[in-house]
Amino acid sequence: MTTQSGTTEVSREPDRAEARGGGLEEIYILWISEGMSCDGDTVSLTAAGQPSIEDVVLGLIPGLPKVNLVNKVLSPSLGGEDFLAPYRAAARGELGPFILVIEGSIPNQNIIEGDGYWTSFGNDPETGEPQTLNWWIDQLAPKAWAVVAAGTCAAYGGIHAMAGNPTGCMGLADYLGWDFRSQGALPVVNVPGCPIQPENFMETLIWVLYHAAGAAPPPPLDHMLRPQWLFGKTVHEGCDRAAYYEQADFAKDYNSPKCLVKSGCWGPVVNCNVPKRGWMAGIGGCPNVGGICIGCTMPGFPDAFMPFMDEPTGGALSAMLIKPYGAVIRRLRGLTSVAVNREPKWHHNGPELTTGYDPYWRA
Repeated sequence: MTTQSGTTEVSREPDRAEARGGGLEEIYILWISEGMSCDGDTVSLTAAGQPSIEDVVLGLIPGLPKVNLVNKVLSPSLGGEDFLAPYRAAARGELGPFILVIEGSIPNQNIIEGDGYWTSFGNDPETGEPQTLNWWIDQLAPKAWAVVAAGTCAAYGGIHAMAGNPTGCMGLADYLGWDFRSQGALPVVNVPGCPIQPENFMETLIWVLYHAAGAAPPPPLDHMLRPQWLFGKTVHEGCDRAAYYEQADFAKDYNSPKCLVKSGCWGPVVNCNVPKRGWMAGIGGCPNVGGICIGCTMPGFPDAFMPFMDEPTGGALSAMLIKPYGAVIRRLRGLTSVAVNREPKWHHNGPELTTGYDPYWRA
């Protein structure tokens, strides 16, 4: 993408798309955040450091294709048609291979009677009418080498798709179909989170880019199209507070370091790695800093987890079942702790060696 006299010119360069080992040598990332969203995923992305988005765009990651990122928050463009040029070229089939990233949930345009739209991205050059997000997805997704849903709203609908909403919002796979396959033969790649955990998204993007370069297999996804290696475990399994649950030692207020299940935490059933990974630079993560897990990475969010501050369904039963076991374990561990918190009796400054050492024991 080159700029001359303030105009962005996009050309298709198939020779540059020929890659080492049969992969791609150059690729665009067309990021659209005009779904029903708050742009929080783009903001979160800027906190990534392993690697950072700057490292990817500057070509500092060995083995990746050259990446041209087009994102309204991170773009140096002044906006308008200059910014939209690569999107329009892609819609015409004139842009080299590209990854389409959608941020925000997808509204149902079909339920609108008469004129109107839920959300748009630019205007039609001929009519001046707004071009809906749905129109752009219809044009770009079938041509994209890969399609990535950034955040829970794009992945599963999120907040905007909750019960009683007037927009009929849904996730990207709901809109395109769960059997959708991109030009790179990939399904929609869902990276949930409200917002995305920045390293989770960058790891997924890097894997997709290595796959595009012919240097890696397709990313392994679970049945909800999430990266398995990131969302294969629960919050509880990586939580610093998990041992308190085992001991039936539950927090009674949010200042306690103990297990927060009875205070509204859904960690035992939520697929998310944030407690182990932290949020920025390995620091943070909801339960790590005293926040309950409200299930923001899950397909059923938010409806299945509301009201957020109430004890989760099954929490009382599981606590009741584990209480007698936990009480015994806690007591036994307490006794053992007393024993191992004493120094051995031979640690003294007396005139005799009492360690049990015997230089003649072989005799």
